[in-house]
Amino acid sequence: MADKKKRRRAASSSDSESDPLHFKSKLKPDSSILQTLTALKSASASSSSSRPASLSSLNLPTAFREVSDLPLSSVQSTIESLALSLAHSILSGAGFSFSVPSRASANQLYVPELDRIVLKDKSSSRPFASVASVRKTTITARILQLIHQLSLKNIHVTKRDLFYTDVKLFQDQSQSDSILDDVSCILGCTRSSLNVVASEKGVVVGRLIFSDNGDMIDCTKMGMGGKAIPPNIDRVADMQSDALFILLVEKDAAYMRLAEDRFYNRFPCIIVTAKGQPDVATRLFLRKMKNELKLPVLALVDSDPYGLKILSVYGCGSKNMSYDSANLTTPDIKWLGVRPSDLDKYKIPEQCRLPMTETDIKTGKDLLEEDFVKKNPGWVEELNLMVKSKQKAEIQALSSFGFQYLTEVYLPLKLQQKDWL
Repeated sequence: MADKKKRRRAASSSDSESDPLHFKSKLKPDSSILQTLTALKSASASSSSSRPASLSSLNLPTAFREVSDLPLSSVQSTIESLALSLAHSILSGAGFSFSVPSRASANQLYVPELDRIVLKDKSSSRPFASVASVRKTTITARILQLIHQLSLKNIHVTKRDLFYTDVKLFQDQSQSDSILDDVSCILGCTRSSLNVVASEKGVVVGRLIFSDNGDMIDCTKMGMGGKAIPPNIDRVADMQSDALFILLVEKDAAYMRLAEDRFYNRFPCIIVTAKGQPDVATRLFLRKMKNELKLPVLALVDSDPYGLKILSVYGCGSKNMSYDSANLTTPDIKWLGVRPSDLDKYKIPEQCRLPMTETDIKTGKDLLEEDFVKKNPGWVEELNLMVKSKQKAEIQALSSFGFQYLTEVYLPLKLQQKDWL
């Protein structure tokens, strides 16, 4: 009889451990988790002051090319000086060409001391007289002309506006967008200095107050949709916050769950998302918050190679815009979830796990070769587990345990256990 009771208790204990909802019983009082977050915030504030400020302070042997914010008057005068030099070249019979910094992968380098990708100082010639480059040269000259007009009128336009000024020449917006980045490199200024912005995409909600072009915005009173991140970072000023951390979210669906549940009131934080692939405005806004508020940044992304790629763009920069990584990157972002090891740890059902495609597996293996991944042994371990298991999962897989499992169990337990990389 006693043996039967023992077996029943053992079976009951085993069933409890296999029940995903038993994690809720592991949660400590919110006051305990808040103490953990307060300590994280203090550590982040002290570590941010010790990081080297620039490439020049490292005295590296390789020459690099970086751009900086320039006033419109400087952009205008630089374009005019370039036009004069081209005119002299044409009049002397030498024709004209642009010296364009190379943005190829071979001309990029990851600097571990700064934890970001930078552009080496190598350029290539783009002559008008060459059949191979005449079209690109023409587009470059046209965009320089348009940027000069913007500087004279002191107005902003979107990349889409720029494309529609000469659709027959540009043919596709991706071509005008690419040349716009080349022009930034040629002039030595950030893309925002050119007064060309992307359409609003990212949103922010939570414990943040800031000035948007003189209007004070309280992000706790913006409803579930939050406040659209201004495409022009120069409009943003006077940031104030009592948050303990910034929660960077990959997907709009997870952001809406967090916003509707007012997660930022239970655990004081600022929640931000670019609704997928990071745009320039969201990257600039995140960096500005990190620098001015001295807050740690925790990331919530899908458990797949693309989630980690999105995280790396925020943290280390994109190869496409490595020339402006000093202004666009937010180093020391911590990977909170959803990580490959979480799939078994939190008993994610098999039907909520997706098989990785061959492309997914190749992307994962390629990431394992990246220096910014190798620098973090935890990232390497998680990526190896992902590639080996050939399984991926979205943040929404947690909804299989209840629509509010993300905000009521998963994230609080992650924060309590300091379970980030």
